[in-house]
Amino acid sequence: MSRATVQLPAATRAFLARPHTAAFTTLRPDGTPHVTPVRFTFDAATGLVRVTTRAGTRKARNVLAGGPAARTALCQADGFRWVTLEGRAAVTDDPVRLAEAVRRYTDRYRAQPPAPLDLVVIEIAVDRVLSLNLR
Repeated sequence: MSRATVQLPAATRAFLARPHTAAFTTLRPDGTPHVTPVRFTFDAATGLVRVTTRAGTRKARNVLAGGPAARTALCQADGFRWVTLEGRAAVTDDPVRLAEAVRRYTDRYRAQPPAPLDLVVIEIAVDRVLSLNLR
């Protein structure tokens, strides 16, 4: 997956560093949206969002069904402040990438994510950022 580097203002980076959940939107094979709350990490240096999940979840299956063109959106909100990160997504069970996702999750949320046997990471190469009321 190619990674896009996004330039974010300091206020946006600080907001995304807060340990909130986000609404994660994928598209089902029939084109309808599937939205679910997730915990995630964002690496501003590489523009990469990571969401750990089980391989059989609807969100992982939606990304896989979309192939290399699969697009997703992840929105973190707090009152009337929000940031949406959009980009192409891919699912991987690569042990090195999973370990990095788990490390970052643990740093952000101060707890390890669930560790089912079928753990995968959805990686989103962010290429669009939308936000409101962040200064």
